[in-house]
Amino acid sequence: MPRQIITTPNAPSSPLFSQAVKAGAQVFVSGTTGIDARTGDMAGPTIDVQTRQAFANCEAVLQAAGASLVDVVEVGVLLADPDDLAGMNQEYDRWFPTDPPTRYVAKLGVDVPGLLISIRMTAVIA
Repeated sequence: MPRQIITTPNAPSSPLFSQAVKAGAQVFVSGTTGIDARTGDMAGPTIDVQTRQAFANCEAVLQAAGASLVDVVEVGVLLADPDDLAGMNQEYDRWFPTDPPTRYVAKLGVDVPGLLISIRMTAVIA
């Protein structure tokens, strides 16, 4: 099964990894941060603002792959500060208010100034 590299200008990108890879009906979205793709800067200094932007970025990548949040089966969240869990959960609930996908949360293993969160997703297109 060939893989398709997914790109969109509506989410941050890097020459070091693909925004997503589509393989058959599966879409694997890379770890995505709260960077505003229009400015190249963090959307804001708080966990709620960065979480909101990271989800918007993931959603843009999913759309470029022909998927949506409804198709997401797994979400991985990496937090720079575990104390931000409650704030992240409040925003997370806005994006998945019912029947949420499976999820894991772990501590971000790198220290990048200003970076509070990274979110990755796997979606299956029906």
